[in-house]
Amino acid sequence: MRVLVTGGAGFIGSHFVRTMLAGGYPGHEDAEVTVLDLLTYAGNTANLPPAHPRLTFVRGDVCDTELLAGLVPGHSCVVHFAAESHVDRSISGGAQDFVRTNVLGTQALLEASLRAGVERFVQISTDEVYGSIAQGSWTEDWPLRPNSPYAASKASAELIARSYHRTYGMDIRITRCSNNYGPYQYVEKLIPLFITNLLSGTPVPLYGDGSNVREWLHVDDHCRAVHLVLARGRAGEIYNIGGGRELTNVAMTKLLLELCGADAAMVRHVADRKGHDFRYSVDGSKIRDELGYRPRIGFEEGLADVVAWYRDNPGWWKPAAVSDRPTP
Repeated sequence: MRVLVTGGAGFIGSHFVRTMLAGGYPGHEDAEVTVLDLLTYAGNTANLPPAHPRLTFVRGDVCDTELLAGLVPGHSCVVHFAAESHVDRSISGGAQDFVRTNVLGTQALLEASLRAGVERFVQISTDEVYGSIAQGSWTEDWPLRPNSPYAASKASAELIARSYHRTYGMDIRITRCSNNYGPYQYVEKLIPLFITNLLSGTPVPLYGDGSNVREWLHVDDHCRAVHLVLARGRAGEIYNIGGGRELTNVAMTKLLLELCGADAAMVRHVADRKGHDFRYSVDGSKIRDELGYRPRIGFEEGLADVVAWYRDNPGWWKPAAVSDRPTP
């Protein structure tokens, strides 16, 4: 069995690839994995095993139709992680790259997969396509109301994928995850940004009053759920993947301060993000009831392990922290 993983040198995609190559996913212990990644600022071959007999790495763009026409045939499954994914960049830098990669790239990959007769296609999406919810939790049939250019591009990608299922009968499955955290996450996201700032003795930028609420999911639990959807999910279905732990950003900041041995003097309140969603929360009962999914990694344990990983691996994150640290 050959599996094509796009964005497989990024944070989440590389975790999926490493676990599959290590035999961690039942039914795919011997799968051959092809990683397609353009290696933009957040992609890093250091996230992948340096050499593995079942791994093929291809540097390329999901929008490159000629490349895809030659690459996709022979793969039975596609797991599509590749995306521009940082909300702040979609706001401050313009949405063009997000529309190109997330919408046009998804369409190009779907078309190549259709022509190649790919058996299963998993579209990795996000809870941000729902918008913001004041109370309760989103089920999979909730209307899509994205509020950022990034979220809108991911919602658009989902609709393109759905059209290929309905029009051409492709076996397409969509996942919508809550906020991920874990090792190898690029330094622009909240948890690694705050950890690496604090380890460097630099204040952390907290948006507004910090009251925005996020639901947190360890990357290992997310990837295990993606594999369950790949292996046992139903064609044409959408599956929410949540971690079940909701925290305000200020509460998350306090936990990170404690774990990094810092105090409140290291917090700088900055102007709030434009169109900042107040709260995310997904209802994960569908994947739980249909596929038996449960998160395994406790939040406190997982967060402490992540802080320890960044503390122990400065050679991985310091170059990015110096050269490409975002301005909040």
